[in-house]
Amino acid sequence: MIEVIDYKAGNLTSVLKALHYLGAETHVTQSPDDVRKASKIVLPGVGHFQATQLLHDLQLTVATREAIARGVPFLGICVGLQWLYEGSTEAESTDGLCHFSSKCERFPATYNKADLKSPHVGWNSLEDIRKDSRLLRGVENGGFVYYTHSWRAPVGADTAATSSYGGPFTAAVERDNVMGVQFHPEKSSSVGLQILKNFVEL
Repeated sequence: MIEVIDYKAGNLTSVLKALHYLGAETHVTQSPDDVRKASKIVLPGVGHFQATQLLHDLQLTVATREAIARGVPFLGICVGLQWLYEGSTEAESTDGLCHFSSKCERFPATYNKADLKSPHVGWNSLEDIRKDSRLLRGVENGGFVYYTHSWRAPVGADTAATSSYGGPFTAAVERDNVMGVQFHPEKSSSVGLQILKNFVEL
């Protein structure tokens, strides 16, 4: 059973539709007990990072850490990826899961002496895909995915793919059973479905 965490800010309908299309069995939850017993966990997210405070308030952060520790595959989408880090400058008082080091930051106002529009909305290509990535298996460099975000994670040791907008940023992150994508795979056509299929089949 894939437990899809609902913290009242996720793009649940589209994510569930995509998972069901792939034949996955899902359950939407706000229960720490459900998360602890999950076979897989998905955290969809849109909007402000402050909304993730509810995960702490409902004890879902602790439950997620326990599930991850026993090897349960976890996928964070958009703000769900950002939550895997220490936090975000969008909401300094709200901690993330702290599974990956560093904080997410807003796109710069200018890049190469030109104004940079934010949010970053639309299709962009995946680059520098790690060959050992299980989440991105079968996805080629240059494959396009759909973004809508103003904050992004820096490139680091656990980055599984990058995209470039105001410089390179982490498009996907992966360490063992913990994975995240900044883009919306449920809106990313065949590339996004391949990524979700890879996760479902882990």
